[in-house]
Amino acid sequence: MAVPKKKTSKSKRDKRRATWTHKAVVEAQKALSLGKSILSGRSKFVYPSPEEEEAEE
Repeated sequence: MAVPKKKTSKSKRDKRRATWTHKAVVEAQKALSLGKSILSGRSKFVYPSPEEEEAEE
């Protein structure tokens, strides 16, 4: 099994964790923004409405 030769510093560890957390925050903001735009009706995102789904079945 591979083993690191030296201990990783706390600052490198914290920077890596902050980057990982920030990516999750950005994706959550995108999802919330998309949800708000769909609910407001101003969305450019194309999705099937419930009426269209029932008509296909």
